[in-house]
Amino acid sequence: MHYTRIGIAFTVAALAISMAQAQHASNDSVPPIPGLPPAARAAADSIDPAKLRAHVQFLSLDLLEGRGPGMRGGELAAQYIATQFALDGLEPAGDNGTWFQNVPLYAVHTEVDTTKFTFVPAKGNAESLAYGSQIVSIDETGQNSAEFDAPIVFIGYGIHAPEYNWDDYAGVDLKGKVALVIVNEPPSTDEKFFKGKALTYYGRWMYKYEEASRRGAVGVLIIHRTDLASYGWDVVRNSQAIEKSFLVGDPTATLRAAAWIQHPVAQSLFNLAGLGDLDQAIDRAGKRGFHAVELPVRLQAHIESRVRHYVSANVIGKVPGADHSGTAVLYTAHYDHLGIDPNAKGDNIYNGAADNGTGCGILLELARAYAQSSQRPPHDVYFASVTAEEQGLLGSEYLGMHPPIPARDFTLDLNYDMVLPLGVPLSMNLNGAERTSFWPSVQQVAEAFHLALLPDPNPMAGHYYRSDHFSLARVGIPAFSLNQGELFEGHDAAWGHQKFADFVAHDYHHPSDEFHADWNFSGNAKLARFGFVLGWLASEQPKPVEWQHGDEFEPARKASEK
Repeated sequence: MHYTRIGIAFTVAALAISMAQAQHASNDSVPPIPGLPPAARAAADSIDPAKLRAHVQFLSLDLLEGRGPGMRGGELAAQYIATQFALDGLEPAGDNGTWFQNVPLYAVHTEVDTTKFTFVPAKGNAESLAYGSQIVSIDETGQNSAEFDAPIVFIGYGIHAPEYNWDDYAGVDLKGKVALVIVNEPPSTDEKFFKGKALTYYGRWMYKYEEASRRGAVGVLIIHRTDLASYGWDVVRNSQAIEKSFLVGDPTATLRAAAWIQHPVAQSLFNLAGLGDLDQAIDRAGKRGFHAVELPVRLQAHIESRVRHYVSANVIGKVPGADHSGTAVLYTAHYDHLGIDPNAKGDNIYNGAADNGTGCGILLELARAYAQSSQRPPHDVYFASVTAEEQGLLGSEYLGMHPPIPARDFTLDLNYDMVLPLGVPLSMNLNGAERTSFWPSVQQVAEAFHLALLPDPNPMAGHYYRSDHFSLARVGIPAFSLNQGELFEGHDAAWGHQKFADFVAHDYHHPSDEFHADWNFSGNAKLARFGFVLGWLASEQPKPVEWQHGDEFEPARKASEK
């Protein structure tokens, strides 16, 4: 019965895509662009909103169970993507001539009922924390149980950044202790200090865990405050409290408690320690002269975890270019989502239609358009649908560590992640594109597509460090995501802003991120065509794309070229 349902679903999806060929009604063809051959323009024009719709609809079915990595639904999604690559004429570029690059992982699920956290002050009564509503935590080591009683040290933002002459860890021995840190990074409007309003990697929660781990901490408590994090507590709870995966052999995955606490909980901790107002302490921590302080409070923890070791796969295909030497272009989009929450009541499937069924649909259409073009691209083009993005960009991290060709031979990575099907965009946010030598070409193509390139509307959210292109940038590959702005055809910017805000508030990382029959995929097709043209032009360039001089990823690029 299980396999019959899968077979029926695949048949329905195949019929939908086949029917879409007769329903192609795009009214937004690719404009003439200098350097783009007619065959490439025709191939980009073939990108079809109806095909995009069919892919997203299938990938977000309940049948795929939220596409959890290493789970049945995730494997089904990977097989579906590989099948589409094969049908469209790509060549496999995974392990040993297959479509799949196996990523070794282990997943940790905290046992809520038996895990206990308690603040124990030197004087006064202890305070127990309610798991889920006050704290969420993962034992990164993958052990089944852990128990510790450790002092808590307030480390401010938990950042060591020599280039900014900033060290929250100065004079602190953190070995065997718990670091209490603030989400984000010191506020600034100075572009030379933590890049002003734009969040750097130092502000990301992943960095805070990694740095504390390198210093021997047994745990980290990240203080969540919505205005600083740019997302609510429910996003943290949904992302961290279900299951968290790690790469096998990751030397920084050593924390017994990689945890978040609510802002009121942190205030309560400050009260126990006699430190006064938390927000005032946060303000002081963002200014020079801050010094870490050990609290007269310990964290007692008993953590029980359910652990599974598994392999999930990146799905990688290739369209051979006219010239196999030189540099290749890479397109990426993650196919995983959050799976199923077995403890949730009601709808417990995180379907991930927008996040990231939409990016997968675009990736599949780009692959088909390239593979079926009457003219080969100048050089090889790779397509990677990666796993475990929601677990901390793990699939793309593994891809960056084990690329199908040397990282130095990739000239550019273009990534798609969560493109809401709201209609035809008239603006785009391409955070990070300006950091590359390809920026003039990006501007030229955007002008031809009548797309205004707008700055990141929320630079403090650190969007550049929150999707898979970042993993490729870390190994030196010039990379950025293609995201629509808030201005759409037929509407003002306030309409688009409200649509995005509503999605983030009610659907992002919620089971309600489901496919909607009234979604308009014409804009997704436009962004796919835009990315097609960028990739083709990047492939044509006589010199590889580089990072701008002085960029944080330039050293990794130079190191890869040696």
